[in-house]
Amino acid sequence: MSYPLVILLCVGLLQQTARAVPMDKLADSKTCGDSECSYVLSMATALDDFIAPDCRFINIRKGQMVYVYSKLTAEEGAGVFWSGSVYSERYVDQMGIIGYFPATMVKETQKFMEDTVKIPTTDMDFHCY
Repeated sequence: MSYPLVILLCVGLLQQTARAVPMDKLADSKTCGDSECSYVLSMATALDDFIAPDCRFINIRKGQMVYVYSKLTAEEGAGVFWSGSVYSERYVDQMGIIGYFPATMVKETQKFMEDTVKIPTTDMDFHCY
């Protein structure tokens, strides 16, 4: 790889980071499978369509499989929003995009992680890029 190409890539990454828009925090803590929230907690099936209201969220379609990575912890103790990514052969363009969705829009079908950790959310959890 040539140096000018590396420099252009670095500048592009810096510009993407500079465009991050802070959004309101949805919760002060979250439940994850590990301290980085990199393990899938569970699989869920979408019960209905959900259209993302802003860039923190993902669109899900009824019947779509959703990988759940974290569950936000509301002050009342019940998780209102979960974080995950969708999987579907029909909506391949959405695969790999992680975002929030209402917990009530999905039904957990398989749990992978019994042992979970509760960690505080950070402002970066709710930035839009």
